[in-house]
Amino acid sequence: MKRAFVLLVLAAAVLTIVVDRTLTPLAPLRAAGSAVFGTLENAIGAVTRSVGGEQRVRVLERENAQLRADLLAARQRPGASARGVAAHVVGFGQGQRVTIDAGTEAGVVRDVTVLNADGLVGKVTWAGPATATVSLITDAGSSVGARMAGSGELGLVTGVPGEGSLRLSLFDPDAPVKVGDRVVTLGSAGGRPYVAGLAIGTVSAIEKVSGAATRTALVRPAARLSALDLVSVVVPDPGR
Repeated sequence: MKRAFVLLVLAAAVLTIVVDRTLTPLAPLRAAGSAVFGTLENAIGAVTRSVGGEQRVRVLERENAQLRADLLAARQRPGASARGVAAHVVGFGQGQRVTIDAGTEAGVVRDVTVLNADGLVGKVTWAGPATATVSLITDAGSSVGARMAGSGELGLVTGVPGEGSLRLSLFDPDAPVKVGDRVVTLGSAGGRPYVAGLAIGTVSAIEKVSGAATRTALVRPAARLSALDLVSVVVPDPGR
């Protein structure tokens, strides 16, 4: 019975992907699919994670993830009001994107921070009732305001097209930087899309470009983006 249920969901997921890639725009369909398939994904997850006492572990993981996001939100600028929502990555999409099993019903909206225990993961770029799409920081279109953890130098971290890696561009071409230096988020106004002080990664190589207006370096992401599971989403607090 359980196998048949899983096969049914997989078939439905494949059908949705085919339709999504051949017909546009599909925002209403995606929202409806989010409600249906998000519920099915959650049901399957509850069944599979209950084996061997793993369900309790997952509950504790979610609570820790939510607390992590809550604490991070509390450290933001005065006046900011946010809370944490825990979610699991349930799918990988085209490019540097993933799907999580939390959506608008849990308070998830577009342009909010997604992180895990290691650091910044990305931001929400689409949200349905029960699922949402997250663009990873390694996406070619990603751009994150950054600060060097030691020197305080400011810059911008962008995704390197086709490589799944990061490039740091420091505004001062003479700014001191070396391999192993930590890079953190500068933060956005109101904490959206990125909250401040979150680990982005560490410098892995210095790029030398003669006459460049900025100083650039390659950065290794703090989060293992190829092996994501539990994440936290920092969302606006509806109660304040």
